Amino acid sequence: MKTNLKNKKILLTGGAGFLGKEVFKKLLERGVNKKDILVPRSKEYDLRKKEVCDEIVKGVDIVIHIAAKVGGLWYHVGREADFFYENSVIGLHLIDSAYRAGVKKFVGLGSVCEYPYNAPLPFKETDLWNGYPSKITAPYGLSKRMMLVASQAYNAQYKFNAIHLVPINLYGPGDNFDPKSSHAIPAIVRRVYEAKKMSKNHINVWGNGTASRELFFVRDAAEAIVLATENYDKPEPVNLGSGREISIKKLAELICKFMNFKGEIKWDTSKIGGQLHRRLDVSLAQKEFGFKAKTKFEDGLKETIEWFLENKV
Repeated sequence: MKTNLKNKKILLTGGAGFLGKEVFKKLLERGVNKKDILVPRSKEYDLRKKEVCDEIVKGVDIVIHIAAKVGGLWYHVGREADFFYENSVIGLHLIDSAYRAGVKKFVGLGSVCEYPYNAPLPFKETDLWNGYPSKITAPYGLSKRMMLVASQAYNAQYKFNAIHLVPINLYGPGDNFDPKSSHAIPAIVRRVYEAKKMSKNHINVWGNGTASRELFFVRDAAEAIVLATENYDKPEPVNLGSGREISIKKLAELICKFMNFKGEIKWDTSKIGGQLHRRLDVSLAQKEFGFKAKTKFEDGLKETIEWFLENKV
């Protein structure tokens, strides 16, 4: 049964972030009144505290939970406990608080990091529990699995409508370009920008270029989340992605090409980690709520680079 979002009060955690801003825009496009979208800011609301979660869900019809402690692969090293604890408790608190407050639907955002390290390609939802995640990002991935367990447990015991969406790595305008915590695209874009600025004849990129990733444009991701909020009511997790994979070597070459950088790409093989390949089976999302990514990768990459060059964040 389709959920009509108009006249609904929606709690959008992470609504001021990279993905959350795009979901906010999509909700407005669906006719949701701006004043009915509640975006708790971390400076005011510490979602690690149960009493705060209890308070912010009062009077809410739908929770879309995007807020998370996130970062690039090597940002996890030395922060394993923080990633596990913070993401776990926030997800568990919010689900329990939402159920007890009479919220009609909970939409939880998981992560591709939930998948086992040796999961066969493309990753299928049915393989989610068939092994341990990649060691470096396992604390984060397992915290998201715990949210899935909670969603399914509250559905089984209380018939609480909680769904779990599993997006692949995102990119797009407004991404995090902080060199300490960014993912592959913004990290390489910044290195090329700084190399050109300093007249360097090379850039350093982590790994050896053979790893590959599926990359998902942020506006497509926002559309998928809103479509699922409207049309999906089952406890089984659903992958969200583009279904297309690109090697880090090809990605770095494209960024250099689009930014007109003629220098050499040097590979730092001391920084090899994580899964060699990541690609989702995205057929269930299309079957269940008609989602298919529309943005061509090169178009999305160009837009991302243009946004960075205009804002230089």
